[in-house]
Amino acid sequence: MLAGLAVLASGVTGTPSAGAESAKDRRPVIGKPSLDARGCARIDKSLPALADWPKIDSRIKRNPLDERRIAKIVAGMTLAEKVGQMTQPEIAAITPEEVKQYAIGSVLNGGGSWPGRDKHAAPKAWLDLADAYWEASAATRTKIPVIWGIDAVHGNNNVHGATIFPHNVGLGAAQDPCLIRDIGAATARQIRATGQDWAFAPTLAVVRDDRWGRTYEGFSEDPRIVRAYGYEAVKGLQGGHPFRIGSGGVIATAKHFIGDGGTVKGVDQGVNPSSEAEMINLHGQGYYGALAAGSQTVMVSFNSWTNEELGIDEGKLHGSRRALSEILKGKMGFDGVVVSDWNGIGQVAGCTNAGCPQAINAGIDVVMVPNDWKAFIANTIAQVEGGQIPMARIDDAVTRILRVKLRAGVLDGRKPSQRAHAGSADALEDRRLAREAVRKSQVLLKNNGKVLPLARNSKVLVVGKSADSLQNQTGGWSLTWQGTGNTNADFPNGTTILGGLKEALGEANVTFSETADGVDPAAFDAVVAVIGETPYAEGVGDLARRSLEAAKLYPGDLAVLDKVTGKGAPVVTVHVTGRPLWVNKELNRSDAFVVAWLPGTEGGGVADLLVRGRHHQGYTGRLPYSWPKTACQTPLNAGDAGYDPLFPLGYGLRSGQASSIGTLDETAPEFGCGSTGGGGEATEDLEIFNRTDVAPYKGFIGSAENWGGTEIGPDGQAAHAEIGVVQSDVNVQQDGLKATWTGTGPAQIYLQNPAGGTDLRGYLNSDAALVFDTIVHRAPAARTVISTHCVYPCLAEVVATSLFTGLPAGTKATVKIPVSCFAAGGLDLENVNTPFLVYTEGAFSASFANVRWVPKAAADPDARKCSDLS
Repeated sequence: MLAGLAVLASGVTGTPSAGAESAKDRRPVIGKPSLDARGCARIDKSLPALADWPKIDSRIKRNPLDERRIAKIVAGMTLAEKVGQMTQPEIAAITPEEVKQYAIGSVLNGGGSWPGRDKHAAPKAWLDLADAYWEASAATRTKIPVIWGIDAVHGNNNVHGATIFPHNVGLGAAQDPCLIRDIGAATARQIRATGQDWAFAPTLAVVRDDRWGRTYEGFSEDPRIVRAYGYEAVKGLQGGHPFRIGSGGVIATAKHFIGDGGTVKGVDQGVNPSSEAEMINLHGQGYYGALAAGSQTVMVSFNSWTNEELGIDEGKLHGSRRALSEILKGKMGFDGVVVSDWNGIGQVAGCTNAGCPQAINAGIDVVMVPNDWKAFIANTIAQVEGGQIPMARIDDAVTRILRVKLRAGVLDGRKPSQRAHAGSADALEDRRLAREAVRKSQVLLKNNGKVLPLARNSKVLVVGKSADSLQNQTGGWSLTWQGTGNTNADFPNGTTILGGLKEALGEANVTFSETADGVDPAAFDAVVAVIGETPYAEGVGDLARRSLEAAKLYPGDLAVLDKVTGKGAPVVTVHVTGRPLWVNKELNRSDAFVVAWLPGTEGGGVADLLVRGRHHQGYTGRLPYSWPKTACQTPLNAGDAGYDPLFPLGYGLRSGQASSIGTLDETAPEFGCGSTGGGGEATEDLEIFNRTDVAPYKGFIGSAENWGGTEIGPDGQAAHAEIGVVQSDVNVQQDGLKATWTGTGPAQIYLQNPAGGTDLRGYLNSDAALVFDTIVHRAPAARTVISTHCVYPCLAEVVATSLFTGLPAGTKATVKIPVSCFAAGGLDLENVNTPFLVYTEGAFSASFANVRWVPKAAADPDARKCSDLS
């Protein structure tokens, strides 16, 4: 696994770095990296093999005067005040008055959470809330200021009007550490404009399986890139040394420790089976760079670290003392704050979201407990008083928290609205830098006949769903958590790729037809097709057993290409994506093919390279991930045995460089990868809900209030702010469940076996359909899906927005969806635990009754077609 990348020996010179040894324990020491001519970390040609976890020589040193001051503060604090410092609620769940009452140390806002639940909240609204929290904390007995953390992972992406930079996958293609530093500094200014103190970035995953739904958050499969980028990202975010929030820097977070990008089959929050040597030499590299740069916090990963054959059984890393205390804080010498991820403690065996002595004893200092924070405080105080958590561990955690606050200038600083860049509209925008980043991230895979660049007077037909979509350009973690539910109007300072082409060629020379209907390609000099992935974030983005075949995931893209290919004009395809996908079919229908990744709000940067003379440098991007030759070719990483990609790591044509790529094989499996077949044929209906739950299935609702699921009671009722359920009449009296989505946030109703999954392959073999009766009371106002789960995040879904919109309001209808639609979407039919789920992000109301899987029903004339549900 490590051959060719992580274990190539190299000489070590200059300041302490990999290979230097600590005189005390003879372990390697890693500090400031070698620098390039611009003063930025160099991407090393190779990395030396490490036999043990290195000691990190951080550029931020411990100050004895600070330590004495911190010790005095800690000695004067009550247990309740200490636990308050360790507690991190979500802004929607805590008021400023409660921050004062409980002496809270930090708050966060999750993706899609804004002041007053206002997606378009102005910088002043963010600042006003930040000030209110700060003033509340300043009024406590200890007067320790609260700090606010935010997922600013590609710019301050939660804030309306902020410039959104390319996601990390695109930045990895730039192979430019100085660019990473500049983007980090720009992001820090954006965060200061809205009053936050702490960025939950950078992500340092070394991604090994592109089925992972967070692949785009990783810079590269190449640990050399991740290490150099980790150093510069932290320097950019935290600013000069010593860094001070008041002067423009923010607290950085190296995440997610450790091995989040190496789980089996790319399953989010899954199991990483790496050996310790692989953890050290592969997954640890980004942390060596980030901690050497002085990252003050580290976020723990949701994944487990387990390999029975090697005797590794750390389980969930949130509960691993070895990983957090012995390795990170001990061997690596990290003296900052270890923070949990969202309700991460609840995944540790024997714990809940509201209490976990194992996690605190393992070494977590700040616990992200969004909603159950009051119970967490009470439970933790009781656990300390009962001897489950030593007071010394509490004191160590609070010491670390105060150390970071003191280093960052928070303890003696002014309130957020009085700091540098506060409320600045100019600080929120950096379109020039973002456009530069977009240009440097583009990778040209194919250029047969030197189609690119296009002449400046070209007459162009633009097609495809992503040409005029800032939602698709920005991807996940953009205003909302999953990046869905957005329109172009939500990005007032953004430019689509279509807009960039109009700017480059002139509006009169650009014709747009999203579906390519009613136009003659032969009337144009070229066709530009902008296609690719639609937004997703963690969990939802996992491909599970689905193959990497783009045409299966997004069949409409291939349909558009078929309308323009071979029709008299060369076709240039721009692929908007968060990961490499198998695109042989799309490549075959394209004369030129550009990977645009997820470019953010500056689509003009894509157009700059498509058109001759727009930018002197042209295409310089190189693949940060290997590109698959076959639909099931994952994991696929340089240096692995049998490595045989279509395009290798580091590949990328230059502007004007021709390629001679012939026709590629289009053979792909029908139902994804890893299907085992078997299971016989089902002959009986699988009843799931018939007037009431049918065992073993139970009904639940889920939303931000409780994504873990609130069970629908025997009276057929359950309620969250985002969704409510009551009994209703569909066929007979009270035989159904009426679900009403309020439109205040995403939510779902579902039927699930709490005990786990069941082998339902027989229903696929018998051409079954998911069948249910429904009455639509109010058509969906936003994207709506019907999904089936094979133990989340393993799932498959079909888009049902038009299905429900097309049903007559107030009239009963029976819906039949072939199980094969879910199989094609990657459902693991050997392990189905949720055979029915409806999710939407807007207002919607419908009743559901008589939910079942019915053999042979997929062949019924009124069964839906899979192609109509994408």
